[in-house]
Amino acid sequence: MTSIESVTLEVADTAAAHSFYTTAFGLDTQIRLRASDAPTTGFRGFTLSLTVSQPATVNALVGAALEAGATPLKPAAKSLWGYGGVVRAPDGTIWKIATSAKKDTGPATRQIDEMVLLLGVADMAASKRFYTGQGLTVTKSVSRMYVEFASGPSPVKLALYRHRALAKDAGVTPDGTGSHRLLIGGDAGPFTDPDGFAWEAVKPALAP
Repeated sequence: MTSIESVTLEVADTAAAHSFYTTAFGLDTQIRLRASDAPTTGFRGFTLSLTVSQPATVNALVGAALEAGATPLKPAAKSLWGYGGVVRAPDGTIWKIATSAKKDTGPATRQIDEMVLLLGVADMAASKRFYTGQGLTVTKSVSRMYVEFASGPSPVKLALYRHRALAKDAGVTPDGTGSHRLLIGGDAGPFTDPDGFAWEAVKPALAP
C-alpha cells in the first residue's frame, strides 16, 4: 500500500527548526528538515495536524510552542468537533493541535496520537483521482471538501482539503506564492501532484 514514509520541511535554519520541534512538540525523527532559501510568501497550501487525547494536552503543546517562538493563529478553544488551536512555527509551517474530546480525563501529557498532513487542493475530484492513481487508498471522503487516505504503518496520515477551506481552518488568508517548502517521501515517488506538491522516492522502513 502506498503511504507517506517521510515529511521534509524546507527551512532557512535547520538547527533552529530542529530545536523548535523537539522543544515544542517532542518531534525528533517524525519530520525531516532541509535547508532552503526558496522564495515563499503567504499561505503555503498545507498544514500539519497533531491529534492528541484531551484538551489539557492541546493546551500544553500549544503553550510549549508559543514559548519556543511560535506565532498564535487561532487560540485553543472548543468547537463542534472538539477542542484545538493553531500556531505558525518560526520557519513558517502551520500546525494545528487538536482533540475530538471536550473534557479532560487526566493530567496533561505530551503524547501525540497521530500526525496528519493536510494538502490544500484546487480541484478535489482531480486530486483524488491523481492520488488513487498513485496507489493510495481512500478511507474517508466527504463530498468535494475532504478526502483521507489509509496510512498503514506510516507515521503520517495524508488528507486533502479544499485550499480556501484549509486556509480558513488555519486562520490565514488563502493567498500565497512561491515554494510550498515541503517535500513528501513515499514509495510511489517521485512525482508532483496537480497542486505542485513534490514527492520523492523513499523506501518503507523495515519492521524491527
